[in-house]
Amino acid sequence: MATDQLQRFLFDGTAVRGEIAQLNTTYQEVLANNTYPEPIQRLLGELLAACALLTATVKLDGTLSMEVRGSGALSLLMAESNPGNHERAQQLRAIARFDEAAWAELAGHSLEELFGNGRVVITLDPREGKRYQGIVPLEGDSLAACVETYFNQSEQLPTRLWLAADDDNAAGLLLQKLPKAVEAEDTDAWERINHLADTLTDHELTGLGAGDVLYRLFHEENTRLFDPAPLMFSCTCSRERFGAALHQLGADELRSVLEEQGQIETQCHFCNTTYVFTPADVEALIDNPDAEPPTVH
Repeated sequence: MATDQLQRFLFDGTAVRGEIAQLNTTYQEVLANNTYPEPIQRLLGELLAACALLTATVKLDGTLSMEVRGSGALSLLMAESNPGNHERAQQLRAIARFDEAAWAELAGHSLEELFGNGRVVITLDPREGKRYQGIVPLEGDSLAACVETYFNQSEQLPTRLWLAADDDNAAGLLLQKLPKAVEAEDTDAWERINHLADTLTDHELTGLGAGDVLYRLFHEENTRLFDPAPLMFSCTCSRERFGAALHQLGADELRSVLEEQGQIETQCHFCNTTYVFTPADVEALIDNPDAEPPTVH
């Protein structure tokens, strides 16, 4: 598998739909921006795939973020996405936060051992309208199980996920039972299709193309495929956004930092882009936070 795409499909005559997310370049760009231990890399890949699937499932014009927060050596996994279409790629990015000293003393890498007392926070932030946030406890032995809990509580649609990541690729499979209003001739399809999907291995999910995965699992089902949609790494940081964030610190705090450091340097954690604000830039922000800073670095 060497592509970045979402493949939507459904089973004719049933009330079951699905998506496969496959990430290669996007996953590698996330890993290239920071150095993480291998278990964190894998979890970050799984969260990226889950974020892509969730973004394709909910109707949102804005930003979707998924955070796993905890009190353990691994304190944060975060993936963020902006939706796309068949012409414009869905844009993804992700980061992790961990304590190196605490990590070195870990005896195991289960979710409970990594995060301690944790929770999953899913935020839908539309361009227009109200922000929605769903929170579920970090329970179970996988990220997939936690996201399934979110769907069952918040979306109230039976949903199953299979997530996997290795050194090169991250991928996910989602199955969802459509609302009762959808007419279905095959009333046993949900249980049967889930049973078939449970035979999927992590190696197959990350190593096979979407068509091969679907044939491997569902070649006896009447499966309809839609055109794949592209996925890509993209960061939404900008000089203007960092300037607006700095303005929130207040004039006294900004001038105090300038006195100590001579300039203010900020860095985006998603893409590692550095933004430098000189004294003239900062004074411009203080006087007019909506104006573009006078110099560009």
